[in-house]
Amino acid sequence: MLYKFSLETGFNSVTNITDMVRKAVEESGVEDGICVVYNPHTTASIAVTSFWDPAGFEDLQDEICRLIPTKVDFKHQHDTPQDAAGHVKSAIVGVSMDFIVADSKLLLGSSQGIFFLEFDGPRKRQFYVKVLKG
Repeated sequence: MLYKFSLETGFNSVTNITDMVRKAVEESGVEDGICVVYNPHTTASIAVTSFWDPAGFEDLQDEICRLIPTKVDFKHQHDTPQDAAGHVKSAIVGVSMDFIVADSKLLLGSSQGIFFLEFDGPRKRQFYVKVLKG
């Protein structure tokens, strides 16, 4: 089954999408299989990190921005320097992740969550969840 979700993001925001992905897995009826979470945007990513301390989200975005700073000398200048940096960040972090479905549940570690990382924004965004049997 394919599920489509919509969100509104803020500037360089981190959105917890774990519960939405879990709900899709539960509704799919798949007992054992694979869950693919996919983001069709070029300035956003999907990541797994700990949800325990919200300051960790700031650390995550701060370090990604430190590694790929917004600068005016990107060769790609279609929109803004922030947009160009977002394309690089998205390509490095990735736009999809695969997860195991076991016993009708999403297999995640006890402190793991699935997050939508916005590298531009604010934007209206979508992401997809595909649950496959087997």
